[in-house]
Amino acid sequence: MNLDKALEIVCASDTGRVRDHNEDSFASDASLGLVILADGMGGYKAGEVASAIAVTRVFCDIREGLATLVPGQNDRESGLRYESLIVHDAIRQANEDVFSVASQSREYKGMGTTIVAVLFYDNRLTCAHAGDSRMYAWRKNRLQRLTADHSVIQEIVESGVYSEHEAKASFNPNLVTRALGAEHQLEVDIQERVVEPGDVYLVCSDGLTNMVDEDKIARVLMKRESLEACATRLIQLANKGGGDDNISVALVSVNSEFKAEENWQTQMIDWFNR
Repeated sequence: MNLDKALEIVCASDTGRVRDHNEDSFASDASLGLVILADGMGGYKAGEVASAIAVTRVFCDIREGLATLVPGQNDRESGLRYESLIVHDAIRQANEDVFSVASQSREYKGMGTTIVAVLFYDNRLTCAHAGDSRMYAWRKNRLQRLTADHSVIQEIVESGVYSEHEAKASFNPNLVTRALGAEHQLEVDIQERVVEPGDVYLVCSDGLTNMVDEDKIARVLMKRESLEACATRLIQLANKGGGDDNISVALVSVNSEFKAEENWQTQMIDWFNR
């Protein structure tokens, strides 16, 4: 199913005011309903290698998996849609790729990357992530964070001792507790949500959220004239706030419903599952 008319996707990235190169990578395809964003880390230019490996592998695996997928089916064991399993398995495979390269090359030892991968299908989405890059939903003038950071800061906040603002002021905000390439096996958080026309979704690296608070992000989304203008404004705010890191954003506007069409395979499977 081609989602070009149902979705509008805009991606933008900036090096920031401190770093001399960009270690973020992203890919999107409105026809597939796919957005992927990764924030690399490691030695000199190793971060950009890790993020590029991850984004490329996840994009290719998802595209290949969707090509042979019968839509509208749930996995009995997990309860998830098969689309979600494709995204999950693609990230797990990307982790193995990054880990393998990091293990075999002294130049890339210790590199890793966060990732957020979002797939839209059948009036819903699947979001899978590892690390502290985030996804937000903007619906009916309300901003909601959909992902929980895998970070030291998040663990400190959840302990109740510090607020998020206090934790960021007292501890290194860049320490993640989960990332692709850190270990051979990776736990991936995955969720499914129903999508509505009028929704806007934001996927971003921590270069945005460490510099711009959520109230300011909400105000930008509320005043948006276009997705391009909104993405530009968010990057400008991050640079104005210090631009300490690379800044990457992807915005997705849901323009209409995109219910998957049932074909004879789907109907037969439904009949046998009764």
